[in-house]
Amino acid sequence: MSTAQTESKFYGWWISIAAFFTFGLAVGIPYYGMPFYYDYYEKTFGWSRPDITLGFPLAATLTLWVGPMFMHRFSPRKLMMAGAAFTALAFIGFGTMGGSLWVYYATWFIYVVGYIFSGPIPHQVIISQWFKRHRGKAMAATYLGVGVFGGISQKFIAKPLTEGSNFQSALVWTGAIVLLVVPIAFFVMRDKPSEMGQTPDGLPVAKDETPAPPRDTRYLLRQAAFWFLMIGSLCSIGSIGSINQHMKFVFKEQGFTDQTTLNTLSGDATFYILISSTLGRLVMGYLADRFSKKLVMVVTYFLVAGTIPLLFLVRPESPEYVYIFAILFGFGMGADYMLIPLMAAEQFGVNTLARAMAIILPADTIGQTWFPYVVSQIRQQTGSYSTALNIVFAMAALGAVAVMMLPAHGKKDEALPLQESGSAPAGR
Repeated sequence: MSTAQTESKFYGWWISIAAFFTFGLAVGIPYYGMPFYYDYYEKTFGWSRPDITLGFPLAATLTLWVGPMFMHRFSPRKLMMAGAAFTALAFIGFGTMGGSLWVYYATWFIYVVGYIFSGPIPHQVIISQWFKRHRGKAMAATYLGVGVFGGISQKFIAKPLTEGSNFQSALVWTGAIVLLVVPIAFFVMRDKPSEMGQTPDGLPVAKDETPAPPRDTRYLLRQAAFWFLMIGSLCSIGSIGSINQHMKFVFKEQGFTDQTTLNTLSGDATFYILISSTLGRLVMGYLADRFSKKLVMVVTYFLVAGTIPLLFLVRPESPEYVYIFAILFGFGMGADYMLIPLMAAEQFGVNTLARAMAIILPADTIGQTWFPYVVSQIRQQTGSYSTALNIVFAMAALGAVAVMMLPAHGKKDEALPLQESGSAPAGR
């Protein structure tokens, strides 16, 4: 059978299309939609901003064990469906809870478990199994779902649902929407191409190659590249999380006090950030398949850091700066998340990706969740966001420097020659 015939029957692109929807529904809508409700919590329950932003990091810390324990042991597809159910349950809980902070924090615990099971790791593993030569493009297409669905999360879901009824009902409906992940994953997704008698990219496997066995955790912890990647991604994603969680509060502090105007501005900013992020994923995914992934990642991380100061320029007398900030920040943000699994697969091999990301992702989640809480505390102590945002900028720049320290090329252990594979240590 010719290469063209093999590729034409390749099921992997259907996997990528399904992942676009499952990733967008499971992560894009709930994660990027939640900050819309923060000021409603503040007004309705009288909670402080540190109280509101503590739920996510507290839950992320208490669930650090979940990823390393489960993600490499079970089917990513089945975990995805379970995670969607947890996320839906959490949003129904957010919409029906009273004013108890402890109930609020417990509900965040349910959400984070859902995020781990249905979020980046299962999607990264499935796409990396189905693709090798086209992995950058396929991963970019998958992450487009987060950009598209995250982009509409506030402007076209949270805002109209809240204005049509109330914010509690909007949260419950969001949970119902997330459940659409289950039928898509059940009927369309498959963990590996071998389940359908196919191979990565739909191409023949060289006869003198055999897949390398997965590396163990001790191997990863001995690699300097592992630590550079973890520190770099933690700092950059922590900075992005701080901006996403506090952006609406920053706009309010800078003079946008009318609730309708504030809702519109926040919705527009999130929409343009996430739509621009789709372009960032496409462009950087394309470049990552053709040029050094390290170079692409370094440029992306410096772009994220460099656009953070633009947030200071968004004021009532110059609201147009929100679009400049949103487009540039979104472009970098979109590629930022997507490049981490691509770099991990290159550095440690696709068969070790689940184990590597099961450590890196919880660390990144710590940054993504605790950084916003620290920003809340700094803002409460200083009375403004000025100092806090400068620290966020410095952390983003540190993340870019850490990525610069990565080796230019990875171990390339996705496939080993037959004569070498037999000598690989067990469990490695």
